[in-house]
Amino acid sequence: MKSTPSSLNQIITAIGPISNDWLQKARSRTAQLLMPPRALGHLHDISERLCAIGQTLTPGMDRKAFLVMAGDHGVAAEGVSAFPQEVTGEMIRSFLRGGAGINVLAAQVKAEVFVVDMGIVPHLNPVDLQGGERLAVVKIAAGTRNFTKGPAMSRPEAEKSVLAGFQQAAALFDKGIEILGTGDMGIANTTPSAAIGMVLTGAGPDQMVGRGTGVNDQGLLRKKDAIRRGLEINRPDKSDPLDVLAKIGGFEIGGIAGAILAAAGYGKPVVVDGFISTAGALIAQALCPTAVDYMFAGHCSEEPGHRIMLSHLGLRPILDLGLRLGEGTGAALAMGIMEGAVRIFRDMATFAEAGVSGAGS
Repeated sequence: MKSTPSSLNQIITAIGPISNDWLQKARSRTAQLLMPPRALGHLHDISERLCAIGQTLTPGMDRKAFLVMAGDHGVAAEGVSAFPQEVTGEMIRSFLRGGAGINVLAAQVKAEVFVVDMGIVPHLNPVDLQGGERLAVVKIAAGTRNFTKGPAMSRPEAEKSVLAGFQQAAALFDKGIEILGTGDMGIANTTPSAAIGMVLTGAGPDQMVGRGTGVNDQGLLRKKDAIRRGLEINRPDKSDPLDVLAKIGGFEIGGIAGAILAAAGYGKPVVVDGFISTAGALIAQALCPTAVDYMFAGHCSEEPGHRIMLSHLGLRPILDLGLRLGEGTGAALAMGIMEGAVRIFRDMATFAEAGVSGAGS
């Protein structure tokens, strides 16, 4: 992308599909590798799509980064989470100090971790915090409103959250990041994510709504009831993704959608993490269907609706390990698998190079 677009429409119109020609070139090289045809299964699909995204037969994953989008949610007042909302700010401090799950797993794949305050309740000043140089404060508001009482945010705020996410990811791509992972932090954020999933996939509450951080049976009933009331009072328009985001979404979900659109606009792969990140991916796909070409599903989480979301997007999860932490942890683990796929594609000998007779010879 030669210049940063100033509007959501400019972002969307600049995104094109991945190159089928490069996809075919990559498949031709895979067919020459020293193994039975496609013997490494999904690894070949991963490497070939990375080639098509980058329009190269030598895809690179050396420079990796995660954007952990953080936001608070007014619907937390409905008792839908097992943890208090104060945890959001405390966890951001942990991300910056390097002690959280995403820090450990990102370090394993040599990825940098950056945090974005999209709209948490407390005000954190990066200057006062250890690791504060990795925190961007682009607060849309101090948390969304309770969507059981009305819209979670205004339409301009929804668009602003998407644009802010785009700009944060674009800045990383401008600095040479080759692959981006999405992450999230926000107490009660599985509630708006499930609501978005229900609207955009058509799934019912029993299919889509899970226990999130581990609510008990009564908490799960409160969660489903809060979503039911939120959908009834707001009536989000499925054909208008910004309307869906504004009425029942979260600032960090909009930020994730914007980061995904930035990856597509810059022709870079993006590894989508779990349930909340995939809610952002649903918004991005609804805004720009072509954006899915650039997405990789890091994993399938324990949330029951996550598999439905991924199926709606046409994405196959790289891992299925029962994860439900968020933060980008599943995407970080998946990056290690993706790096293995790239190394096989680039470094493995062909039949000709090894002097071995190929299939049918």
